[in-house]
Amino acid sequence: MEGTFYSLIPALLMLVLVLLTRKVILSLGIGIIVGAFMLTQMDIVETLSLIWSIFAQIFYDGGLNMGNLYLLSFLFLLGITTAFMTASGGSQAFGQWAVDRIRTRRGAKLIPAVLGIIIFIDDYFNALAVGQVARPVTDRYNVSRAKLAYFIDSTSAPITVISPISSWGAYIIGTIASILAANEITDFGGFEAFVRMIPANFYVFAALLLVFLTIFMKLDIGPMKKHEQRAIETGQLTNPDQGDVPGDLNDEFKKHGKGKIYHLILPIVALIVGTVTSMVVTGIRNTTEGPVDILAIFANTNVNISLFVGGLVAVVLAAILYVLQSGEKSSMGHVFAEGLKAMLPAIYILIFAWMIGSVIGQLETGEYLAQVFTEANISVAYLPVIIFLISGFMALSTGTSWGTFGIMLPIAGEIAAVTDVTLVLPALSAVLAGSVFGDHCSPISDTTILSSTGAGSNHIDHVMTQLPYALIAAIAASIGYVVLGLTGSVWVPLALTLVIVVVVALLLRVTQKTTKSEDNTAV
Repeated sequence: MEGTFYSLIPALLMLVLVLLTRKVILSLGIGIIVGAFMLTQMDIVETLSLIWSIFAQIFYDGGLNMGNLYLLSFLFLLGITTAFMTASGGSQAFGQWAVDRIRTRRGAKLIPAVLGIIIFIDDYFNALAVGQVARPVTDRYNVSRAKLAYFIDSTSAPITVISPISSWGAYIIGTIASILAANEITDFGGFEAFVRMIPANFYVFAALLLVFLTIFMKLDIGPMKKHEQRAIETGQLTNPDQGDVPGDLNDEFKKHGKGKIYHLILPIVALIVGTVTSMVVTGIRNTTEGPVDILAIFANTNVNISLFVGGLVAVVLAAILYVLQSGEKSSMGHVFAEGLKAMLPAIYILIFAWMIGSVIGQLETGEYLAQVFTEANISVAYLPVIIFLISGFMALSTGTSWGTFGIMLPIAGEIAAVTDVTLVLPALSAVLAGSVFGDHCSPISDTTILSSTGAGSNHIDHVMTQLPYALIAAIAASIGYVVLGLTGSVWVPLALTLVIVVVVALLLRVTQKTTKSEDNTAV
């Protein structure tokens, strides 16, 4: 069944179950079991053995799988840091400080949107760091956690994928350089090609624009409207029917009245400084060929170990500040335990997502979709939009942008080079855009999981509330890619894409019922 139409079954089954049951662990588990049965020709014993093997490989694959272990450890460290910031009263103090200066809900919502663009080094780091900074402010203004997760997710990957000085940008530049060399395209190198591709990444600009239109025009579309109404009217920031969410610690500790802003700010600064410093150090150490410049550093950096180091530094500093704090407070053991417990939902989802990703990889689902694409008789004019849609579906099914990059970039480059060399860069941009779109829609995407974790939102609530916004941006981008293929121009379809987003937003604003609370009024 590998590499055939049947390889789509586990991914499609998982997606349908997520939508119907809203139980992500159950849906992922069934997808894993069905995929394992398919790989073992329905042999129960071999299926159980395969599932155990896939689980074990997360931690040990010919040696300790340090990348995964570092990332899981970082999530625990982040939970502990958050627990210290909450138990010390730092989050409460920062929230009060922000309320005294940020007078409106609109201002509170601008914080994660702007920070999401500023922190462009890595999507994991972006998703988790922005959530920790913005959550105390958005909570004070009753911004739902689902809305916060949308702001985080729809700025993290989009800004990272168009930034050459980022973990994504460095990887993409290296991949593009090899594709250009393989197709004997010598007019420009990998870096220049990446810069030229930026304007053709229509989905990214549509998604970013929609974030700010949502803030200024109060666009609560689909399920998001229910979450925002509940937050405004009752102060309930999460869906009470969905149980615990990662990072919710406000009611777990004794109320501490002596918390200061620095109890929140200093650990976050330590996290940022520790992570970035480690990224630079590991990048320099891993650069063995060529000049050691900033692009080489980010191309060779070890993001997961850097996150671990940054998280460890943050925990140590947060613990020291907590110990030095006077007054009645929760015990250190209780803080550690609650911090670890708060991250367990995200850990479970991430492990299951990795497992079904492995199953889908062994079924060669991505290779099958790529084969269908290459064998189709596609008009050159529709090449960019078809690449965008195929890449989007592939990222949705597999839950990985980088995996989609690895499969689709070489295919798109080769097809464009053979059919119309002028479409090489637009075709590669369409892969990047489609991959981010699919990533935004996928419940098994690690970036989506970490965005909901950073925001303290229920994961499925985040996926379902972000989906309408992602689809609007994708439809506008698709029209842009059709025009690009027909005209060969980049700037005209980019402008058209953005205009379509604005027009749709205006239409939705006109038809949307007004809420009881205006965004330009203080809480």
